[in-house]
Amino acid sequence: MSNAPLRALVVGAGGQLGSDLLDVLGPSARGLTRADLDVTDGPGVRQAVGDWALATRDLAGRRAIFNAAAWTDVDGAEEDEEAAYVANAAAPAHLALAAESVGAALVHVSTDYVFAGDASTPYEADSPTGPRSAYGRTKLAGEQAVLAASPNAYVVRTAWVYGATGGNFVKTMARLEHSHDTLRVVDDQRGSPTWSYDLATGLVELARTTPPGGVYHCTNTGDCTWYDLARAVFEELGADPGRIAPCSTAEYPRPAPRPAYSVLSDASWRAAGLTPLRPWREALRAAFAQVGDALRG
Repeated sequence: MSNAPLRALVVGAGGQLGSDLLDVLGPSARGLTRADLDVTDGPGVRQAVGDWALATRDLAGRRAIFNAAAWTDVDGAEEDEEAAYVANAAAPAHLALAAESVGAALVHVSTDYVFAGDASTPYEADSPTGPRSAYGRTKLAGEQAVLAASPNAYVVRTAWVYGATGGNFVKTMARLEHSHDTLRVVDDQRGSPTWSYDLATGLVELARTTPPGGVYHCTNTGDCTWYDLARAVFEELGADPGRIAPCSTAEYPRPAPRPAYSVLSDASWRAAGLTPLRPWREALRAAFAQVGDALRG
């Protein structure tokens, strides 16, 4: 890893991952929220990136742009795939072109939804894709657009992210624990819960090194079902996990199909010499210790 400082621009800085990226990066990083920058505006993106590059041109260090902005409403994308495409594919292309023009590395975050979700072993970074939802299709298009515009860019797929900012499954379970005596949670979808702070730490390590551009996977290690995760949240709350019962996806149909299996292999991450993230259960415990008040709402 280079000892040179990292000059970073975080796009989507007001969100779950973006806020943690700023925390990990420290005061030298600049963050742009949705109010600061419309990432679907190509000229605006070029101007914002150019201004940042100009402001940091005399400073030593590697330059990186982190794209934590995205359309994340999975069911909403089924109703308006065109709008989701603009946010998840056209906007990242604007950022990749702008990053390339100023000599900065782009770290673009993608998702497990680019896969069909019908595997039984962890997906590798080069496994065949086959999204079954509008959200997955737009995110895959974003990956392709980023690498076409900037072959040295990093596309990092992750999954089941939760954190202190915004809404997520962990916060929902913590809230429902207070208001429901019992809960039914899906037990036939399997993935790797990932604390956004751990993910941010991994992305910053990636940007500080110089592995080849391309696709990587980064999640907390291990896997479980949503039912398992809900029980773990109750354990962290000091509540009885026996209050949660398993159910099937078919019992709770949603507009967008959910992957039954979305575990991502970190073999490409390890091969690049990057630090694997800790096990998901350990990360959840650490998250409640560090930002428990925010997770409890």
